[in-house]
Formats: sequence, structure tokens, C-alpha cells
Amino acid sequence: MSAKVAVPRMKVPSKSEFKDKEKPAQIRSSNIVAAKAVSDAIKTSLGPRGMDKMIQDSKGEVTITNDGATILKQMKVLHPAAKMLVELSQAQDAEAGDGTTSVVILAGAMLETSQQLLTKGFHPSNISDSLLHFAAKAVEVLESMAIPVDLSDRASLLKSANTSLNSKVVHEHSGMLAPMAVDAVLKIVDPNQDTNVDLHDIRIIKKLGETVEDSQLVDGIVFTQKSQGHGGPNRMEKAKIGLIQFCISPPKTDMDNTVLIRDYAAMDRVLREERQYILNITKKIKAAGCNVLLIQKSILRDAVSDLALHLLAKQKIMVVKDIEREDIEFVCKTLGCRPVASLDHFTPECMGSAELAEEIQAGGSKFVKITGVQNPGRTVSILLRGSNKQVLEEADRSLHDALCVIRCLVKKRCLIPGGGAPEAELSVKLTQYAHTLTGMDAYCFRAFAEALEVIPAILAENAGLSPISTVTELRNRHARGETTAGVNVRKGSISNIVDENVLQPLLVSTSAITLSAECVRSILKIDDIVNVIR
Repeated sequence: MSAKVAVPRMKVPSKSEFKDKEKPAQIRSSNIVAAKAVSDAIKTSLGPRGMDKMIQDSKGEVTITNDGATILKQMKVLHPAAKMLVELSQAQDAEAGDGTTSVVILAGAMLETSQQLLTKGFHPSNISDSLLHFAAKAVEVLESMAIPVDLSDRASLLKSANTSLNSKVVHEHSGMLAPMAVDAVLKIVDPNQDTNVDLHDIRIIKKLGETVEDSQLVDGIVFTQKSQGHGGPNRMEKAKIGLIQFCISPPKTDMDNTVLIRDYAAMDRVLREERQYILNITKKIKAAGCNVLLIQKSILRDAVSDLALHLLAKQKIMVVKDIEREDIEFVCKTLGCRPVASLDHFTPECMGSAELAEEIQAGGSKFVKITGVQNPGRTVSILLRGSNKQVLEEADRSLHDALCVIRCLVKKRCLIPGGGAPEAELSVKLTQYAHTLTGMDAYCFRAFAEALEVIPAILAENAGLSPISTVTELRNRHARGETTAGVNVRKGSISNIVDENVLQPLLVSTSAITLSAECVRSILKIDDIVNVIR
């Protein structure tokens, strides 16, 4: 006789109880999709054969560029995870200055790999820890393949500046812009002790007109304003330069007031008094021996009145007005002068000396150039020319990237091959290292090592080569021990990239990998988005 066992009826859980279990996975997946969309948007602008983007802002201004940081900064990104990638490219721009496109592409590839690992049931924390370990190991491998460089070795510096400029819109002028960048940085650093470069000491002045070829490195200073005063000198040899922060114009009272003048005699007296007041100031300036006067922009009243300009011109003093407040420090550093805030302190000691100050006609505008400064500070000015606004802006951005590349070499004096070689080498070396690991780490390492091959694949794709066969051949070459084999986009094949002079600073690659790994780790750790409605 079989005993009947009462089976307790199980409560069938409703759908809502499972919802919260699924939510973190959905949030993670949505974050990864949004961040990948950003990296796919700039994928095509990587490398020397990359395409340019045309960006139109709300005012109708057009920008043409293929600099990753610029493209992302101008984009209107709404998703918070996608914004992290925009910030990532800006972090790379601040840290290394170059490699802003590749850092976002690397992050996108790592996120895609993480998505596959998450689907296989890996926990986000495990993936995140593996990624930290992976980035540290990758930096070790990169440092082992670095080529030490000396700052006196100008040829190596030129090669890396050229590599940076090759992927820009103005690449045909790299033969002229690269030496300019190298000379500018070498002029303001002491190779023996400096470990950083303050790029604020390099002033880039953009002037429309002529072509990029006519740009020049000015050993001195350039003012975008023309010299003031009709009939005054516009060329001054043996210049004594004074920089004043007070106004040469009739004083104003502190409060609003009106003066009623009833007859011409009083009117004459007022005008005579004004003339006398300004004449006194100009005489004192002349007496101090000054013959080139720089006047700071004033917001309260005219920095210099027409009468003052006339009197200064009669005394043969060349005047440049409207010097911006933020430029004062640079001007003082360059000319070795001191800004003077009141007339009583205007003495010969405050002035700087130079061989020549002259006004130069450039296209439709004029500018003032001061050269041959007697005790120059460590600053340098670059005068950039361009036939239209877009070219000029892009030349400015490209030159900034080239300057940053040289700055990276001052910070960390090592070069590595470019052209996808470091990524392919990392992929091979870290896959081999993964065999020595056990458990989840080994699996994650293998997956992330494969993800690094995205850079050579995109380089090949943008150059019109077959990405699969190119990457396979590259992997074979590196497995055979050819550490410097890279994608040669000019010949459309794999070759020794160092012989092609494609070199980049070590700092660009190491910071790209560490920053993208950090960004991916923080995206993986997010499991909910909370909107605070104001």
C-alpha cells in the first residue's frame, strides 16, 4: 500500500520578482552599447589614411578635423557612459596630447570583450580585476620594447613629430611643421634637468592669409595688433620697450557727474588742461628713454586717447595698445620687462631692450614683431598662416599635437615603433603570458590580448587593405620575434616600421592603455543609473 506524501505547493514567483536581478545586466549592457557607439563614430579617423570629420555647431561654424579629442568635444553626447569616453579622450589629450582617437577605440574594443565575457557568466568584479592586472602587464611589455632617446638626437625627435603629423589634414606640410615643433620645445627646455614642458611658454599666433608654408618660428614676440598713432614710427631699431597698465587719457571721476560750461573761455581751459595732463604723461615716458610702448587693455575708459596717440607719435614713440590681461605674463617673460601700474614707477629699469620692433604687412592686416631681445626669457612664438579659417584651425591643432609629442619625450625619454606594432606585440606576448596563468584570469587575459588587435585591424581597414589577412600576417611576424613589424599604409603591406621612421613616444601608448583600462573598469562596476530630477 503506497503512502500518499503531501507535496507542498510551491508558489510560482511572479515576473516582477526577477526584474531586479536582470536590471544590473541591462544597465551594464546599455552602458557598453552607448560607449561603443562613441568609439565606432571616430573609428574611421584613425591613422594616416583616416578620414576627416566635418562638424557644424549650433551657430553654423564648420570645423574640419580628425583629432579624436576635438571631434568628441564638439559632439553632443547625452548618455552618461558615453560621456565617460569623451572625458577619456580629453584625459589622454592632457596627459600625452596624441593618441586621442586610439584611446577611445581601445576602450571600445575592451568593452566589447567585457560584454562577451559577461554573457559567458563572468562576474564584472573578476573581469575588472583581470583588466587591472592586464594593463600593468601591458605597460611592462611596452617598456621592454622601448628605444631610449636623447633630447640632443634631433633626428629621432623629428621622426616622432612627423609620425604625429602624418595622420592630420595638414600632413603635406609636416616637413615644415615638425622641425618647428622640435625647435620650439628645445628652445624652452634645459635637456639636462627639465622633466616637463609648460606649453604656455609657446605662443601660437594664427593669422589668415598666405599658406601654411609661410608659417614661421619667431625668436622674440609677435602682437596681432598693428601699431597705433598716425604719423608715428612703425619701425624702431634699438627698441626700449615699456609695458604700462595705466591709461593715457583724461581721468574720470568716481561717480557720474556733469560739468556745465557756459562760455568758450571755460571750454578752452578744459581742453588746455586735458592737453597739458596728457603731455606731462607722454613727456615722462619719453624722458625714461622708452621708444616702444605697450599698453594694457582697459575696461574702465580708453586706455589711450586720440590726443595721446598724436602726442606720442610726435615724440617718435611706437605704440601697441590692447594687450590682453592674460598675455601680460608672457610678454614680460619674453622681453624681460616689468609691467608698470603707475607713472611714478616708470623707470628705465622696468623696460626691456630689443634690436628691432617693426610693423609687418600680412595679407589684409598688419602685425607687430619684436626680435633680437637682449635678455630673452625661455619663451617662443610661432606665427601660423593659412589660406582659410578651417586650415588655420586644423594647423593649430596639429601643431599642438606635435608639440605634445615632443613634450612626452621630455617627460619619458623613450620611443616605440608605431603603425600598430606595439599593439600586435602586446597581443602576442600577453597571449603567451596567459598560458602561465590559471582560472578566470587566464581566460580574461586571452580575450583582452585579442581585443588589442583592433588598432592594426582599423589601420589596415582605413588604408583599404584586408583587415583579417593583414592582422593574421602581423600576428605571425610578431610570433616569430619581429617586434618592430607594423602596418605600412604607404606600401600596403607589413614591414619593419622603424626603417620607415614611424615612431611614437612610449608615454602615448602606456597612458592610452592605462587610461582606457581605468575607464572600462569604472563602466563595468556601474550596475544602476539613478536620475535625480530637480
